[in-house]
Amino acid sequence: MPAGSNAKRERQYEHIKKSAQERGESAGRAKEIAARTVNKERARAGESKTSSTTSTRDPKSASQRGGTRSHSGAQGPTKDQLYAEARKRDIEGRSSMTKKQLQRALGR
Repeated sequence: MPAGSNAKRERQYEHIKKSAQERGESAGRAKEIAARTVNKERARAGESKTSSTTSTRDPKSASQRGGTRSHSGAQGPTKDQLYAEARKRDIEGRSSMTKKQLQRALGR
Protein backbone atom coordinates (compact mmCIF):
# COMPACT_ATOMS: atom_id res chain seq x y z
CA MET A 1 0.00 0.00 0.00
CA PRO A 2 1.18 3.54 -0.70
CA ALA A 3 2.41 5.70 2.14
CA GLY A 4 -0.29 7.81 3.73
CA SER A 5 -3.14 5.35 3.23
CA ASN A 6 -5.53 4.84 6.11
CA ALA A 7 -6.86 1.69 7.79
CA LYS A 8 -9.96 1.63 5.57
CA ARG A 9 -7.84 1.59 2.41
CA GLU A 10 -5.63 -1.14 3.90
CA ARG A 11 -8.72 -3.31 4.51
CA GLN A 12 -10.05 -2.51 1.05
CA TYR A 13 -6.69 -3.48 -0.51
CA GLU A 14 -6.59 -6.82 1.34
CA HIS A 15 -10.21 -7.60 0.45
CA ILE A 16 -9.71 -6.87 -3.26
CA LYS A 17 -6.44 -8.83 -3.33
CA LYS A 18 -8.08 -11.84 -1.64
CA SER A 19 -11.04 -11.72 -4.05
CA ALA A 20 -8.75 -11.61 -7.07
CA GLN A 21 -6.79 -14.60 -5.81
CA GLU A 22 -10.03 -16.52 -5.23
CA ARG A 23 -10.93 -15.84 -8.87
CA GLY A 24 -7.67 -17.51 -9.89
CA GLU A 25 -5.38 -14.50 -10.44
CA SER A 26 -1.71 -14.92 -9.57
CA ALA A 27 -0.43 -13.27 -6.39
CA GLY A 28 1.36 -10.55 -8.37
CA ARG A 29 -1.64 -9.80 -10.56
CA ALA A 30 -3.94 -9.74 -7.51
CA LYS A 31 -1.67 -7.18 -5.82
CA GLU A 32 -1.65 -5.05 -8.97
CA ILE A 33 -5.45 -5.10 -9.31
CA ALA A 34 -5.89 -4.23 -5.63
CA ALA A 35 -3.34 -1.40 -5.71
CA ARG A 36 -4.81 0.16 -8.85
CA THR A 37 -8.35 -0.02 -7.51
CA VAL A 38 -7.45 1.45 -4.12
CA ASN A 39 -5.32 4.18 -5.69
CA LYS A 40 -8.21 5.21 -7.93
CA GLU A 41 -10.57 5.31 -4.96
CA ARG A 42 -8.05 7.38 -3.00
CA ALA A 43 -7.80 9.83 -5.91
CA ARG A 44 -11.59 10.16 -6.12
CA ALA A 45 -11.78 10.85 -2.39
CA GLY A 46 -9.01 13.49 -2.54
CA GLU A 47 -6.66 11.37 -0.44
CA SER A 48 -3.78 11.36 -2.94
CA LYS A 49 -1.41 14.13 -3.98
CA THR A 50 -1.94 13.57 -7.71
CA SER A 51 -4.78 12.09 -9.73
CA SER A 52 -5.87 11.77 -13.33
CA THR A 53 -8.89 13.56 -14.74
CA THR A 54 -10.75 10.30 -15.27
CA SER A 55 -10.12 9.31 -11.67
CA THR A 56 -11.79 12.41 -10.33
CA ARG A 57 -14.41 13.28 -12.97
CA ASP A 58 -15.73 9.84 -13.86
CA PRO A 59 -19.45 9.66 -13.03
CA LYS A 60 -19.05 6.32 -11.24
CA SER A 61 -16.21 4.78 -9.31
CA ALA A 62 -14.66 1.54 -10.52
CA SER A 63 -16.49 -0.47 -7.88
CA GLN A 64 -19.84 1.07 -8.84
CA ARG A 65 -19.33 0.53 -12.58
CA GLY A 66 -18.82 -3.20 -12.15
CA GLY A 67 -17.66 -3.85 -15.71
CA THR A 68 -20.20 -1.72 -17.53
CA ARG A 69 -17.46 -0.63 -19.92
CA SER A 70 -16.27 -4.11 -20.72
CA HIS A 71 -16.06 -4.71 -24.45
CA SER A 72 -17.25 -1.24 -25.34
CA GLY A 73 -14.04 -0.07 -26.98
CA ALA A 74 -13.77 1.41 -30.43
CA GLN A 75 -15.18 -1.68 -32.13
CA GLY A 76 -17.39 -3.00 -29.34
CA PRO A 77 -17.70 -6.70 -28.62
CA THR A 78 -15.76 -9.21 -30.71
CA LYS A 79 -17.36 -11.38 -33.36
CA ASP A 80 -16.99 -14.39 -31.06
CA GLN A 81 -18.87 -12.57 -28.29
CA LEU A 82 -21.63 -11.57 -30.70
CA TYR A 83 -21.81 -15.14 -32.00
CA ALA A 84 -22.15 -16.49 -28.46
CA GLU A 85 -25.01 -14.10 -27.78
CA ALA A 86 -26.68 -15.03 -31.09
CA ARG A 87 -26.40 -18.70 -30.10
CA LYS A 88 -28.09 -17.95 -26.77
CA ARG A 89 -30.93 -16.21 -28.61
CA ASP A 90 -31.08 -19.03 -31.17
CA ILE A 91 -30.70 -16.75 -34.20
CA GLU A 92 -30.78 -18.78 -37.42
CA GLY A 93 -27.94 -18.47 -39.92
CA ARG A 94 -25.53 -17.08 -37.33
CA SER A 95 -22.66 -19.36 -38.34
CA SER A 96 -22.28 -17.72 -41.74
CA MET A 97 -22.86 -14.12 -40.58
CA THR A 98 -20.21 -11.42 -40.52
CA LYS A 99 -19.64 -9.27 -37.46
CA LYS A 100 -21.84 -6.51 -38.90
CA GLN A 101 -24.61 -8.96 -39.72
CA LEU A 102 -24.46 -10.38 -36.19
CA GLN A 103 -24.70 -6.87 -34.76
CA ARG A 104 -27.77 -6.14 -36.89
CA ALA A 105 -29.40 -9.47 -36.00
CA LEU A 106 -28.87 -8.73 -32.32
CA GLY A 107 -30.25 -5.23 -32.68
CA ARG A 108 -27.04 -3.33 -31.99
